[in-house]
Parts: sequence; structure tokens; C-alpha cells
Amino acid sequence: MNNEQQYLDLLKYVLENGHKKSDRTGTGTISTFGYQMRFDLKESFPLLTTKKVPFGLIKSELLWFLHGDTNIRYLLEHKNHIWDEWAFKKYIESSDYNGPDMTDFGHRSLVDSEFAKEYKVEKSAFDKKILKDDEFAKKYGDLGFVYGAQWRHWQTREGGFIDQIKNVIDQIKKTPYSRRLIVSAWNPEDVPTMALPPCHTLFQFYVNDGKLSCQLYQRSGDLFLGVPFNIASYALLTHLIARETGLEVGEFIHTLGDAHIYLNHLDQVKLQLTRKLVSGPKLEIDSNKSIFDLDTTDIKLSGYEPEPAIKAPVAV
Repeated sequence: MNNEQQYLDLLKYVLENGHKKSDRTGTGTISTFGYQMRFDLKESFPLLTTKKVPFGLIKSELLWFLHGDTNIRYLLEHKNHIWDEWAFKKYIESSDYNGPDMTDFGHRSLVDSEFAKEYKVEKSAFDKKILKDDEFAKKYGDLGFVYGAQWRHWQTREGGFIDQIKNVIDQIKKTPYSRRLIVSAWNPEDVPTMALPPCHTLFQFYVNDGKLSCQLYQRSGDLFLGVPFNIASYALLTHLIARETGLEVGEFIHTLGDAHIYLNHLDQVKLQLTRKLVSGPKLEIDSNKSIFDLDTTDIKLSGYEPEPAIKAPVAV
């Protein structure tokens, strides 16, 4: 089966069988619980072609995680705004903010054009200050113990830390058939202080016949906006870890807990399902650097010819 067809089948399944539910954001969803997709990474790189997905954002976010970074400044330097909303929310709810009322900004900006303009002005000023002001960036750009911290600096009871990514790479090299090749982002002690508790909570590697496969367990998946990023991000991670350990790539297996479509994404999903599939792109890594030293310019795609992007609001 074509890699992308599995994702489209999931959208259809949730549209036809999903349950209407309320949610934390107040938007509402239709969802199903427990679903699995398998992507053959030798076939093609699983970046959607039925709508354009910005691979540059996926690259910079994954490298941000791999650097152990939790501050959005690195992302902003790479013109990546996918984590801005959570940092901005922390700022406008603080005593330091004295601009226009941004209460419920995630929803109001969709229906109030004047408010949307104010919101863009305030957020643009916030982003610029993160880039220019070290103290401001330290206070409001940091998202807490999110993915990068858990992957590279998991805090221990004794006051030290565990570098899970480095450890799993070493384990794959030394004991490739281990059943303990696991990285966890879900740290119950840190969840209350995170800007957004990890949606992709745990992943496990599996080596067979000289190939590296990866399975992700994702507790919660925004099927229209988030999951296409997650698929491509973990496919890229599997390629990078395979390259680092001298292996070929095998499969990426994506297991979802609450797989949902937001109610304000239904028209976009239906539009996407009318579009025609084309062949997926190929991944090219043009560097001999270690996984921890790669830059976004070292990672490229060839043959990516998608349909136009489809815009949809982010639920915060």
C-alpha cells in the first residue's frame, strides 16, 4: 500500500466512525481510540503529497529536539513558528504584559478581523523580542521540560541527567537485538510544568536484517495539522539514527491513542480526501556530521511535488 494512503484511510475511518467529544481547547473533536499505521521507509519518505507540508519546519523542530533545546529562539532563527503559541500564551498571561487584551486569542482571532490584526502585531513584537533580548527569551521563550529536555537531559533523583538519545544510539551499536531500545518523553514529575505535555510520548527501535525500524506511541494526535508532521518527523529521526548506527531503514510504525479531527478542520479534511495521490519524495542527507551536529541545510528532499497547502486554525 502507498505510504500516504494509510494516512488518508485513517482520516476516512475517523470521519465515518469517530465519536464526538469535547476537549481541553473547547473546539470539539471527532475521535477514535487506538489506531496503527505502518510506513515502509525504503519505498519513499512519508511526507504528504495531497497537501503541501513544510519540510523545513519538520527539520528544524527535530534538530531542536536533538540539541536538547527547549527555547523557541532557535526555532524563530529558522523561521519556525509552530511552538510560538504556547510561549506567547505564557507571556500574555503574565504581569509583564500590558498590551491589548488577548484573552481566548486562539479562537477570537478566527472570527474577529480587528482582533486578528492586533494579535498579529502583538505576536510579531513578541517574536522579535525573543530574538533580540536574552533575558526576555530566557523568561518567556523557554517551554519547560518538553521533548528536548526529556530526550537529552532527563533529570534523575540524584541530581544528574540521562541522555536518552545518546544512550539508545550506543545500545543499538552494542546490543542491536535488545528489547530495551526505548526513549520516553513522558515524565510524570515534569508534566505539570510543561507548556504542552508530550503528545508523542514514547518510541522504540527494532533491528532486524541490518534494518532499523521505529515505533512511536502517540497519546493524542491532531490528525489534520499535527499527525502529518509527526509521521515525517519520526521517519526523519529513524533515517538519522540508522545513519548514525550504520544501518539501513526499515519501517516507521505509528500507534495512536486518541486520534482526532477538530470540528473546525472537517471541511479541510474533506477537501484533502478529494485530491489525487502522487509518488512521495526521497530523503537526502548531504553531510558526514554526527546526528548532533547536523544543520537544516544538510537535510534535503528530492522529487517533492505536492498539492497546495490547506490552511486550518491551531487549537491551543
